[in-house]
Amino acid sequence: EHSSSFRPHLRNMASIGDFDPLNASIPATKVEITVSLCVLYTQGISNKEWREFGRTEVIENTLNPEFVRKFILDYFFEERQNLRFDLRMKKPLVGLPGKKCGNIIVKAEEMGNCRESVMMQFCGNKLDKKDFFGKSDPFLVFYRSNEDGTFTTCHKTEVVKNTLNPVWQAFKIPVRALCNGDYDRTIKIECYDWDRDGSHDFIGEFTTSYRELSRGQSQFNVYEVSLCLSLSVTLLSFLVDIEVTFLDYIKGGTQINFTVAIDFTASNGNPTQPTSLHYMSPYQMNAYAMAMKAVGEIIQDYDSDKMFPALGFGAKLPPDGRVSHEFALNGNPQNPYCAGIDGVMEAYYQSLKSVCLYGPTNFSPVINHVARYAASVKDGSQYFILLIITDGVISDMAQTKESIVNASCLPMSIIIVGVGPAEFDAMIELDGDEVRISSKGRYAERDIVQFVPFRDYTDRTGNHILSMARLAKDVLAEIPDQFLSYMRIRGIKPSPAPPPYTPPGHPLQTQI
Repeated sequence: EHSSSFRPHLRNMASIGDFDPLNASIPATKVEITVSLCVLYTQGISNKEWREFGRTEVIENTLNPEFVRKFILDYFFEERQNLRFDLRMKKPLVGLPGKKCGNIIVKAEEMGNCRESVMMQFCGNKLDKKDFFGKSDPFLVFYRSNEDGTFTTCHKTEVVKNTLNPVWQAFKIPVRALCNGDYDRTIKIECYDWDRDGSHDFIGEFTTSYRELSRGQSQFNVYEVSLCLSLSVTLLSFLVDIEVTFLDYIKGGTQINFTVAIDFTASNGNPTQPTSLHYMSPYQMNAYAMAMKAVGEIIQDYDSDKMFPALGFGAKLPPDGRVSHEFALNGNPQNPYCAGIDGVMEAYYQSLKSVCLYGPTNFSPVINHVARYAASVKDGSQYFILLIITDGVISDMAQTKESIVNASCLPMSIIIVGVGPAEFDAMIELDGDEVRISSKGRYAERDIVQFVPFRDYTDRTGNHILSMARLAKDVLAEIPDQFLSYMRIRGIKPSPAPPPYTPPGHPLQTQI
C-alpha cells in the first residue's frame, strides 16, 4: 500500500476531494495516470475517507506486466489531491531476502485533450472566365460532420468583393471545433455568392478532412467546388499551434515562489487575549494561521527548495520600537526565508511574542518587495505569488494601486485574505474582476489580484480542515489563468520537460 500526493512535476507526487459530478469545479486540465498491479483510491477533503477510483486488469505469470488500463483524473491546481495505491501482487515488491524487488514508479501525464488549433488560408481560382463568377462576392462556410450524419457550422470567412481570384484572410480555429479531434472526420466547405438581401447564391461545395488539410499546400489540397462553373479553391497555408497549459510550464521547470505577508496592526487586538485575531489558542489555529497553512500547503508542492520568505507589516520592532511595513518574521532581514510552511508558521508565532502591534495598514511595501524579485526574472523560469493576510482597511490605497499596476507586467500574482468582521470594500476594488484597476491614468496590464474574506469559508460545524480546503480552492483557482496570461503576453513558451526518471540499476520495474 502506498499513499502519495499528486503534483505532476514532482517525484513525490500529491488530495482529490469528494467527487461530485454535478457540482464539481472546472479542472485546470486532465491527467492520465498509468498503473500496474494497483488499485487506485482517492481521499475526500472533509471526511478523509478513501474511495476506490479504479483498478487495473490482471495479467498472470509475468514479472514485467504491461497493463492497458489508465486512470483519468481531473487535475486541480487549487486542491490537494491525495492518492493511495494498493498493490495487488502474489509476491511483495520488497522484503524478499537476497533478491532485488521491483520499484513502483508513479508518473502523471497531461492528456492532449485535442489542444491544437490550426491557422488556415484559402484562395479561389476562376478557371472559366466567361462565367459570372468574376463579378461575384464569394465567401466560404465550413461545417463539422457529426456522428449522426448532420453538419454543424464551425466557421465562415469574410466576403471578398467583386473579384475573379479571391484570397480569404487566414483564420484560426480549434481542431476540436473543426473535427472534434477526429482527423479523419468529414469537413464540408460550401462556397456562396454574397447578396446584400441575405439570399446568397450557392456556388458549390467540396469535402475534405483534417488529415488531408494537414498535408498543406499541395496538389492534394486543390478542390473543384463548382456545380456548373469552373471554380477551384486552394489551401494556401496550414499551421498547427498547440495550446499550452499551466502544467506544460511546470513540467518544463518553472518554479512557483511563495511569499507570505502578515498584518500586525493594532486593530487585530492584543494577541494574548482570546478576542484577538492573532490569539494563539492551544485548541485550534487562528484565522491567520489557517489561511497561511491552507494556501501554503498547496503552493509548496510547486517549489523545489520549499524555502519561503515570510514578512510582516504594521508593527513596532525590537529593540528600538521603530515601525516597519516590511520586516522578516524570522528576525533576519538579510535572509527572511523559512523552511516549509511549518517554518513560516513557527516564525509567525515567534513574531507575535516579540513585536508590538501598531499601524497603519500599508500594503505597497510588501508588494514592492516581491515585485523587485519578480522584475529580475522575466524569462518564465519563475513565477511569484504573494499572500497578504489582513484584518482591515488599507491606509495607503493610492500607493497600493500604483504598486499593483506596476506589478501587473511582472510574473507575479497577489492573493489577499481578509480576516475578522471588517468591511472590505477597498479590497474588492483591488481585485479588479469588474473594473480593471488603474493608477494615475495607467491601467493594469492584466488582472493579478484575488481577494476573499475568510469568514465566507468558515464551516458551521467547526470543521477547520474543510474551511481551509474551501479557502485554498477559491483563492488559488485563478492562478493558472493569471500565470498563462503573463506567459502569453510575453510570448514565453514552456521549456521541454526533462527525461522521465529512471532509478539506478535495473531491478524489476513496474511503470505506473
